[in-house]
Formats: sequence, C-alpha cells, structure tokens
Amino acid sequence: MKHPKKVLITGGAGFIGAHTVVELVQSGFQPILVDDLSRSSVRLLQGIRKIVGHDPEFHQVDCKNAEGLRSIFRKHPDIGKVIHFAAYKSVGESVIDPLLYYRNNLGSLISLVEVMKEFEASQLVFSSSCTVYGQPDEIPVTEETPFKTAESPYGATKQMGERLLEDITKSTSPLHVISLRYFNPIGAHPSGAIGELPIGVPSNLVPFITQTAIGIRKQLTVFGNDYDTPDGSCLRDYIHVVDLAKAHVSALVAMEKMKNSYVVLNLGSGKPSSVLELVHAFTRVTGVSVNHLIGPRRPGDVEKIYADPSRAEKFLHWKTAYSVEDALRDAWKWEMNLKHEAH
Repeated sequence: MKHPKKVLITGGAGFIGAHTVVELVQSGFQPILVDDLSRSSVRLLQGIRKIVGHDPEFHQVDCKNAEGLRSIFRKHPDIGKVIHFAAYKSVGESVIDPLLYYRNNLGSLISLVEVMKEFEASQLVFSSSCTVYGQPDEIPVTEETPFKTAESPYGATKQMGERLLEDITKSTSPLHVISLRYFNPIGAHPSGAIGELPIGVPSNLVPFITQTAIGIRKQLTVFGNDYDTPDGSCLRDYIHVVDLAKAHVSALVAMEKMKNSYVVLNLGSGKPSSVLELVHAFTRVTGVSVNHLIGPRRPGDVEKIYADPSRAEKFLHWKTAYSVEDALRDAWKWEMNLKHEAH
C-alpha cells in the first residue's frame, strides 16, 4: 500500500524545492528530500527547519545515480508520489556547456523514472519551463502553443524531458505525469528564512538586483534595450516562488482524480513585466537604488513571453496571491538576512 502523504522531492534543497517542501509539510505531506548539493546549499535545509520546526528527511544523492535512488526507495517502498526538481537551470551556462546540461537534466530524469517503475511509484510532477515554447508567435502563451526551436540547450532539455514523459505515459506504463511549465519564479519566503541562493554569480535577475543593491555586485547589466517591447528590455511573467510552491501541492491533490495520464500546465501570473520595470519596482518597494547599465543582448534570451494561466487555475483550483512587489520585498528581506548572518 502506497503512503498517500509520502512524497520524494528531488532537488529538495534548491530554491523552488525548499519552498515546496515548506508548503508540503504545512499541508500534511511527508516530504523526503534528495539533493546532491552541487547547485544548492544546506543553508536552505536549515531555513526549512526554522519555518516548519523540524528537519525533513534528507539524502545527499545525485539523481543520475540510480542505485542511490534505489536505496531511498528500499527504505521507503511506500513512496507513490515524486516531484522532480533536480536539474541545472542556467540558460547562459547551457549555451557554453551543452553536454553538461544534456547529461545532467536528461540523465537524472531517466534514472528517476526507471527506479520509480521498479518500485511501482506512479505519480510524478515534473518541473518544466516556459523555455519549452522558444520565442512564441503569439502571447500570452497557452498550453496548446506549439514548441518552437529552443533558444538554449537548457530549454531543449526541458522539451526532451516532456517528450520522454509523454511517450512513457502513452505506453503500457501506469505512470501519471503533470508537467508544470514555470514562467519566472522570483522572491523568497515571507519569513526571510529561505530564498534564492545562487552559487557564484547569479544567472537570474532578482538575486543580481538584490546583490547589487546590497553591495556584493558593483553593477547590474540589463541585457538589451532594443527589443520590440514597451521599454526595449525583455518582457517576462514573474511569479512569486511561494505561489509556485503551492501549485505543486495542488498538483499532488489533483493527481488523485486525474483522468488523463499526462497533463501540462502553465504556472505564471499572466501579467508581464519588463526587466527595467522590475529594477524600478525594486527601488520603489525598498527605497534602495540599483546601479545598472544597458549591455548587449544575451545569447539564449527570448524577447517576450508570458502565460495564460487559466488552465492551471481551473485544473488545480489555484491562483497566484502575491504581486511582483511582494516578491521583491521578500527577496530583499532574504538578502538582508544573509548579510546579517555573514557578520
């Protein structure tokens, strides 16, 4: 008998993983965390403990290592649900080192699904991305928007991951999958106990903003101001990480009544903001100015993309509750807490 509340979380010590663990615990689930800590930190595990009051079970295992995953399933043969976050996610790095991304992102997924099959775990929530759409012809993007050629190897690994999972669900496999296509997760837990913790130079915008504002970075470079957008900078759909985390809890609940074996959902706010708008909003919310300049366009960047989240809202009975301003305020609180800890 599978335990209805036991959930394996790969990449559980990462940015989105850690926030999802908190929401799972607070919703009565029992998360079991797996992370190799190559792109994450025990600092977020400590933050989880601060919020929920105990240490969730944690295993330091690389998801490409099938035997490592088996050892966890042998200990917990009643795991029926898995949320798969573990992946490298830097667009820029993937352009520089594609092989690293194909080996890690696809290798970990294949190992995981093989082990799930062995132990008859049949429910998987897959961490996908709006990068699967490439540069879409029309926005907002719906789940029916056709894939264009991915703008980066990272995006290609997410396209391939989805294809792989869809093919498996069309076979005789009992696997049921919800692929969640994230738009741009930002922010931190409102407590300030967990947030985005980039290793080295941030590849995402908001931690670069907060690190520049606090003096770790000298300057933020806005990549391009000559795009076909209102202010020339790239247009994105930013979603608060706590809203995103709550959607995963809703996905696990929705899975119990799923009629189809494969479902894809866009997770976004549906409200686009430009890179420059985000920089100005940060200053408005915090009162701290951000030293920034305009640089050349960055390889792999999509000009504009934002979601039509209506299917996710209906299917998951979920809606975003936090604004961009909330996310920036929470990210700044997290950044200041990190500085306080360092001193």
